[in-house]
Amino acid sequence: MEIVTLNQISPDQVILWSWGFITLNVTILYTWLVMTILVVGSWLVTRNLSSEMHVSRWQHFLEVIISIIRGEIGEMTKKGADHYIPLVGTLFLFICTSNVLAVVPGYVAPTSSITTTAALATCVFIAVPFYGISRNGVLHYLKEYFQPTFVFFPFHVMGEISRTLALTVRLFGNIMSHEKVIGILLAVTPLLFPVVMQILGLLIGVIQAYIFAILSMVYIASALSAEEEHHVHAEVKQESVTA
Repeated sequence: MEIVTLNQISPDQVILWSWGFITLNVTILYTWLVMTILVVGSWLVTRNLSSEMHVSRWQHFLEVIISIIRGEIGEMTKKGADHYIPLVGTLFLFICTSNVLAVVPGYVAPTSSITTTAALATCVFIAVPFYGISRNGVLHYLKEYFQPTFVFFPFHVMGEISRTLALTVRLFGNIMSHEKVIGILLAVTPLLFPVVMQILGLLIGVIQAYIFAILSMVYIASALSAEEEHHVHAEVKQESVTA
C-alpha cells in the first residue's frame, strides 16, 4: 500500500484527520508510533537489568550499543562521555528506528519529512550552546562568538545556522530520495530490484542515523574544544607573564 505518492515530496501532505486548525498527518502518526516503540522497548529491555555475570541477550545488546556510543563520544570529547549519551543516543535510536521500519509495507519514515529533520537539527542547535554554557558559563561561551575580533560575530552566527540547515537537508534528502527511488522501481520492475533496494535501504538508514549522531557530537565537541583552547592559551599567557 502506497501512502505517499510519487508526486508528493513529504508525508506532511497526506492528511489523515483534521478538525479546525488541528490536523493529523502521516508524519505525526508515525513519529508517535516510533516514540511508542522506543519507550515500550526501553521499558522491556531495562526492567530486569542485572549486574551479574550472566545477563539477558537484550541487556547484552543494549550494553554493546551504549559502549559503541560512549567510545565514539569519548574520542571527540576526551572526557565526560556519559554526559552526552542521553542526547546523542536518543537521536541515533530515533533516526535508526524510523529508517529501519521503512521495510514494513505502508510505513513512511518520519525522517522523510523536512519538518522532522528540522526538529532534530534544532535539538542539536539548542544543545550546542547548552553544553557549552553548562561547562564554561555564559560569558565564556558568548566570548567565542567575538573571536578573534567582534567583526567575526555575524560569521559565527551564520556558521551555527548553516550547520543546522545542513543537518536538516542532508537527512531529509537522503531518506526522501531513497523512498522515491523505491516507488519508481516498484512501478517499473516490481520484483527483484525493489527487494534489493529495500535491503540496501536498511543499511542506508543505519548509516544516516550514525552520521547524524556523529555530526551532532562533532558540533558539540567543537564548541567545547574552542573553550578549552581559550583556557589553555590564557594559562600559558599567564605563566609567561609570571615567569
